[in-house]
Amino acid sequence: MTVQEHGIAAGHVLLLRYLNRAAVLCEQGYVPGSALDTAMRLGCGLAAGPLSVMDAIGLGRVLELMAGAAVTPAPLLTAMARQGRLGFGDHARPDEPEPVAAVPPASAGIVGSGTMAAGIAQALAVHGVHTTLVARGAERAAAALRSVSAALDKAVARGRLEPATREAAIGRLRASVSIDDLADCDFVIEAVVEEEDPKRAVFAALDRVCRPGAVLATTTSSLSVADCAAATGRPADVVGMHFFNPAPVMKLVEVGHTPHTAPRTTAAARALARHLGKVPVSCPDRSGFIVNYLLFPYLNDAIGMVERGQAGVAELDREMHEVHGFPIGPFALLDTIGLDVSLAILRRLHQQFGDPATRPGPMLTRLVAEGRLGRKSGAGFHVQRPSEGASR
Repeated sequence: MTVQEHGIAAGHVLLLRYLNRAAVLCEQGYVPGSALDTAMRLGCGLAAGPLSVMDAIGLGRVLELMAGAAVTPAPLLTAMARQGRLGFGDHARPDEPEPVAAVPPASAGIVGSGTMAAGIAQALAVHGVHTTLVARGAERAAAALRSVSAALDKAVARGRLEPATREAAIGRLRASVSIDDLADCDFVIEAVVEEEDPKRAVFAALDRVCRPGAVLATTTSSLSVADCAAATGRPADVVGMHFFNPAPVMKLVEVGHTPHTAPRTTAAARALARHLGKVPVSCPDRSGFIVNYLLFPYLNDAIGMVERGQAGVAELDREMHEVHGFPIGPFALLDTIGLDVSLAILRRLHQQFGDPATRPGPMLTRLVAEGRLGRKSGAGFHVQRPSEGASR
C-alpha cells in the first residue's frame, strides 16, 4: 500500500523530521557539525550524516519539503536561508589534533560478561592489549571466553583473521571473578547492565581497587557519566566510551567527558579507540550523547506514525531502506536493539530533556509488557509467535 502524510510519503516525513532534529542539535552547539555527521554515519551505518544529506538536497529544497510535510524547520535552517547560505558546508574535514598526547594502554580490564563486554574484550586482545575480563561467577566468565573464542574462530574461517593472530589474542585474554585482579590495569572499562545502581557499585569497587592514574571508562549510552564518576574519589579519571554493537566491527566510539574529566583521560580514551581501529567522537556528558539523541526520536516517530494509522510497519521499513538508504528500517532496528532496551532509553531521554519526541507511545509500552521484545524473544514488530499468524 502507499502510505501518505500531508500528501507526502510517510518515509519522507520521517526523514525530514530526523534531519530537522539534527539541525536543532547543531544549533545547540553540542558538538561541531563534522562530529555530528561522523557519529550518525558510523554509528548507524549511513552513507552520509544528516547535515551532509541536507547539503546534497539543497537547503532551499529541504525547506520546501518541510513546508509541504508540515515540519516546522529549526530556526538555524531559516536563519541560514535568510543569510543566503546553500548548506552547512564541508563536514569531512580532518579531526582536530589531540591537545594531550596519549598512548594505548598495555593492559586493560573489562567488567561485565555480556555481548558488549565480550566484544570489547575481543577487540582489545586482537589489537595487542593484555585484557582481564571480570564476570559475576565462574560460569559467566567461561561463557564470555567461549563467546570470544567462537567469534575469533568465525573470523579465521571467513579469512578476516590469521590463525596466528587468533592464537595470540586468546593468549592475551583471561577471565576472572574477582575485581581485585584489575589492580594493575592501565585502563578499565565497565560494561555491565544499563542501570544506574549496578554501574555505580562497579565504579565504587574500581575506585578501591585500581591504581592511581588508571583510566576508568563506562560504556553507558543513556546514563550519566558524571553519576558513575561521583561513586569514585577520582572524577578526573572517569570518561564515557560508548561502543556500538558489534563492538569488534562498528567503527564509532562516542567519548563522553564530564566537566571534571581530565584532558589526559579523554585523550587516553581517544587513543585507545584509535588503536582498536575505531573513530572516536568526543562530546560532553549527557543522556544519549549524539547518536541515541537523534536515533531514538526517529524510531519513536516511526512508531507514532503506525499508531496513528499513517503508515504500516513493513511499508515504512521498506521505504526507509530502499528509498532513503538506511541499512535497515526503523522497526527492524527496534527488533534488533530490543524493545525493552529501546523503551528504557526513550524514558531516560524524556526524563532528562522532557522532549515530546522521546515520550514512549502506548504501542511500544504494550509490546514490552506482553514480552514481545524483538529478536531475542522471538516476537517484536516483525517477528511473530506461531499462534499469531502472519507478520505485521
